[in-house]
Amino acid sequence: MAHSLSAADEAAIAAVERLAREELAPSASATDENAAFPHDQLRLLAEMGLMGMNLPERWGGPGLSALALADCVTAIAAACGSTVSALTAHFLATDAILLGGGDDLRGRYLPDAAAGRTLGAFALTEPRAGSNPADMGCRAVPVEGGYRLTGTKHFISNGGHADFIVVFAVTDPEAAHRGISAFVVDRDTPGLVVGAPEKTMGLRGGHVFELAFDCLVPAGNRVGAEGSGFRTAMKVLDNGRIEVAAMCLGLAGAALDAARDWVRQRKIGGQLLGDYQGIQWMLADMATQLQAARLLTRDAAAKRAAGERFTRQSAMAKLFASETAGKVADAALQIHGGYGYIRDLPLERYVRDLRIMRIYEGSSEVQRNIIARDLLME
Repeated sequence: MAHSLSAADEAAIAAVERLAREELAPSASATDENAAFPHDQLRLLAEMGLMGMNLPERWGGPGLSALALADCVTAIAAACGSTVSALTAHFLATDAILLGGGDDLRGRYLPDAAAGRTLGAFALTEPRAGSNPADMGCRAVPVEGGYRLTGTKHFISNGGHADFIVVFAVTDPEAAHRGISAFVVDRDTPGLVVGAPEKTMGLRGGHVFELAFDCLVPAGNRVGAEGSGFRTAMKVLDNGRIEVAAMCLGLAGAALDAARDWVRQRKIGGQLLGDYQGIQWMLADMATQLQAARLLTRDAAAKRAAGERFTRQSAMAKLFASETAGKVADAALQIHGGYGYIRDLPLERYVRDLRIMRIYEGSSEVQRNIIARDLLME
């Protein structure tokens, strides 16, 4: 499958790479050290019109291809994991409205979100419903004027900073996953309670929260028809898994670059590390595995761009890229020796930031289930 980019795509990618290198990378260490939410970084992205990269022009986006979107996410991830985490969580929320909502809902939320005037969050995961969303306990009961939404969501990226949250809840307990609906909940809705940000191992500036709901949601804020929420969530996660794979490429690519630069100047016994065959083989394996992950990611993005079904491809890309990226970052740290383990260099941050990639938006085990199920359905 051809992985081609238009001139507009290439110009956008170049602009994002420059912004990431000059503006985002210099503050990445401080963002991690202080566990600071990247408000300023998101503002810079908004000024360039990048908060709606996943949206078509009709709703305020730049109309980038899925291939260009993946490359832009990769560039931002290479500079700052916390920033790209907050950005892609925003994409999940706007994707849910784009894919599942009607034009009225899209018009009310997407242009402001694309311009960076508002920030979104995507609330699917619960304390007892992570890998299997069909087990969720959140309920939405019809009442006069809308729905009474009750329950708790957990590990919600952007949750405490978002202006709107796409929340998934059960509207028909007897219908299993076909009884799940989605709703947009505004930040100032009475009855929404936000917990303190969790203290995470990595992506420390990409805050995640527990959210508790006991609130009235207008009927006009339902995303699509009753019972369509699970289908919408799965479509959103198909998109999101490509973006997770792209994040892995960026972070692991930065780790590989750091390892290559290190062996070019680090000497052991008067000889450059890069002259040792064992080190050369490590670098060769890292680069080869990362390129394979890149091709899987671009194949999934190309199918998305073509309007084809890409569930299996996005699961493959997310699975392989996340597992490969962890290995690449660990090998890069190993090449640095003790220097890689201290916080003066970014290697240990890359390792910490990448660890969650094998868990969220579907763990590696879930991705294998998706791939196998899709194969068996052929």
